[in-house]
Amino acid sequence: MKTTIKTSKNQHHNSLTLQYLKFNVMNYSKILLASIISLYFISCGNHSKSDKTAGKKIFRYNESAGITSLDPAFSRNIENIWACNQLYNGLVQMDDNLKIEPCLANRWEISEDGTTYTFYIKNDVYFHDHELFENKKGRKVVASDFVYSFNRIIDSKVASPGAWVFNNLAFDEQHNYSPFEAVNDTTLKIHLSTPFPPFLGVLTMQYCAVVPHEIVEYYKNDYSSNPIGTGPFKFKMWDEGNKMVFIKNENYFEKDEKGNPLPYIDAVAITFIKDEEVEFLKFLNGDLDFVSGREGSYKEEIFTADGNLKEKYQEQITMLTHPYLNTEYLGILVNDELDIVANSPLKKKLVRQAINYGFDRDQMIAYLRKNIGTPAHSGFVPKGLPSYNEEEVKGYTYNPEKAKELLYAAGFTNGKNLPEITLFTTMGYVDLCEFIQHQLGEIGIKVKVEILQATTHRELVARSKLNFFRKSWIADYPDAENYLALFYSKNFTPHGPNYTQFKNFEFDKLYEKAQSEINDSIRYTLYRSMDKILIEEAPVVTLYYDEVVRLIQANVDDLGINPINLLTLKHVKIDKK
Repeated sequence: MKTTIKTSKNQHHNSLTLQYLKFNVMNYSKILLASIISLYFISCGNHSKSDKTAGKKIFRYNESAGITSLDPAFSRNIENIWACNQLYNGLVQMDDNLKIEPCLANRWEISEDGTTYTFYIKNDVYFHDHELFENKKGRKVVASDFVYSFNRIIDSKVASPGAWVFNNLAFDEQHNYSPFEAVNDTTLKIHLSTPFPPFLGVLTMQYCAVVPHEIVEYYKNDYSSNPIGTGPFKFKMWDEGNKMVFIKNENYFEKDEKGNPLPYIDAVAITFIKDEEVEFLKFLNGDLDFVSGREGSYKEEIFTADGNLKEKYQEQITMLTHPYLNTEYLGILVNDELDIVANSPLKKKLVRQAINYGFDRDQMIAYLRKNIGTPAHSGFVPKGLPSYNEEEVKGYTYNPEKAKELLYAAGFTNGKNLPEITLFTTMGYVDLCEFIQHQLGEIGIKVKVEILQATTHRELVARSKLNFFRKSWIADYPDAENYLALFYSKNFTPHGPNYTQFKNFEFDKLYEKAQSEINDSIRYTLYRSMDKILIEEAPVVTLYYDEVVRLIQANVDDLGINPINLLTLKHVKIDKK
């Protein structure tokens, strides 16, 4: 499927843009109205609860993309991560302010050279009950369970997509070629080959959760649907494509500030409705307690022009927002050793810079996203990370005259002789790409927008088959290194996340220096220097830094919100309506 928008050079830019935006908004409204009329009765089922759930406090949410595994070794996407976060724990955890806190480890020590981490593990944490354990009761967690769990992540036979989290382990004679060491039942050592300051943050990821070896070995490949962890909730049932249920872990080890046991609610029920309109109408009808984001045609119905809830919904719904560690961008393949780059005008830095100057990010966010997120006028590292500094790292702002000057310098005066450029995207981002297409057309850059299926798009980007593509990067852990790794030359796809195949000697030198720098202030300065190189070389067109948006029923308290959009339900309280 292809789409192009023709523009008239005689019309004023702002008038054209506003007409285009109004056209899109009208279309969204029509779609919404049709959806509400056709789907209203589907959503308005009866509210009666079965005898089994009457009086129970159940948190209900929908996962339209589905869940593929409850094995933390495969917690690659946000759907699996959210589910695993309810069932498992790791050595450490992160609060809503990205502060790393104890979890299964009471405390930890880091050697002076930054290569050995020693964790002191709690002595009173048990796995969920299971028939394979003695007396069918949960077994106590010991340090060797972490050794097993971590070795499993890096085992090529398991093929965990999270194996990269332990990239810099010390497999050397000094440590008996074993980077994970259980000193005793409550002491665990992890040995790294080089210092890596973000390592504690990496350990908060669900990949690093502890699992019991006897259960994993018993179920083998079926463990993903028979999970046993230590988390606040226990697995109850999974009717694939229909519903998943977790129930309260009565023996959970964490307590609140007053000494009351967590969690507060009795169960979590997850449905798998694929239609986002049906999902949202069920939320409005009270059949779901929470939805994430302000996407979909329903946004015209419930949000004002500036992105706030309309007055008629304010008593029923609570809206939480927070900067999201997610950078939305357009990637440009810049490795001119590739055939598809060799004959592309995008191999010229001046053309890439012209594209960055050639569209209005502020207008795009205001009209197409109702001010959800922050226009990306800084670098690739998003707002919300401690190293982010928009005063020091100045990116691109809308400047069509500057864009034309750059095109002239590149040999394409007013776009003359500049070949048409194809921008590949997926259905959910067509409006943004068409907006960019429209504005670039006004300065002489002809863009064709081509829509691909999400899986096809992802595969072609990973195989370096697309010159110009829409992409996003959500933080795996809260450190700018996670973003800058996308441009390190040793991370070329398909073996790493460098989708643009960007290579710059100075950038690589700074990246490697930052990898071993323990002093945060110095490391952040290095990060900002790398971001400035990305702005100058323009292998990407940063669009916006995203925002986490959570819509919650008014009777739900303490769900919280955080910059990595992690769903944590152990603190949630539900007041009966």
